[in-house]
Amino acid sequence: MVRGKQTAGAKRVMASVRSRHPRFVEAVVADARVTLAYRAEGFEFHSSAHGLVQAVRLMWVSDAFLGQALYRAKARLQALGVPILPRLAHHLAMIVAQVCIGDPVVVEPGIYIAHGQVVVDGVTEVRKGAVLFPWVTVGLRAGDFNGPVIGENVKVGTGAKIVGPIKIGRGATIGANAVVVDDIPENATAVGVPARVQSS
Repeated sequence: MVRGKQTAGAKRVMASVRSRHPRFVEAVVADARVTLAYRAEGFEFHSSAHGLVQAVRLMWVSDAFLGQALYRAKARLQALGVPILPRLAHHLAMIVAQVCIGDPVVVEPGIYIAHGQVVVDGVTEVRKGAVLFPWVTVGLRAGDFNGPVIGENVKVGTGAKIVGPIKIGRGATIGANAVVVDDIPENATAVGVPARVQSS
């Protein structure tokens, strides 16, 4: 009986998550705009079609962007209740760019994954403008399925780990190889193991 309640609760959580996934084209075009800005390429789109063309070009030239687009496809297909194809997209994202973003994760449109090798899992949110550098893990503490909330315009340095039900404030910077287990305030810089906010 308890097991049935957990299953029903999990279904409610997943239904809520899936209802919050952005539409595929909206998300991919927003991701392309941010990615092009970080790549110092033109990022003003003349039309929706131009934005899509640039997104497709990025999928061709950047394994990380292709992995990110495959995650977007997985999330949208799950929201639409399509079977099998979401798993295929998930595995392809891991194969081409080692981008592994779990089913209960909500990623707002307009983030930048620099070079792949990224894991994001748990009931986690990544808000627009966030930047994830390689070998970043955003996830869970043992026994707790709730993950972090990564605020807008947060930069997460190479090799950093952010774990548990914590909040990373808007505009914060997480240093390379930091291990973050506590909330980080807005516009702060956190470094070290465990991470601590640097004083100005």
